[in-house]
Amino acid sequence: MLAVFAAFETDVRRERQLEGIAMAKRQGVYQGGKPRLDRQRVQELVAGGARPAAIARELGMARSSVYRLLEEAGSSRARRGRSERRRAA
Repeated sequence: MLAVFAAFETDVRRERQLEGIAMAKRQGVYQGGKPRLDRQRVQELVAGGARPAAIARELGMARSSVYRLLEEAGSSRARRGRSERRRAA
């Protein structure tokens, strides 16, 4: 019986929270999080010839994040394999 009341209270609390978030969005208060990755800087470093590992170290982010940003931007460098880069050099 206590589990039923706990589930009911959880549902009511969730509804109130969603209503509050919707109201905050309408008022322009709830705008989401700030961008944490500097996409522009990553593109500048790639254009300068920096490799993803070096970019990650310089900007203090994970290498996987660098690859994801490059893939989002459609950069061909993100898709080229290491051996292919060696042949191109």
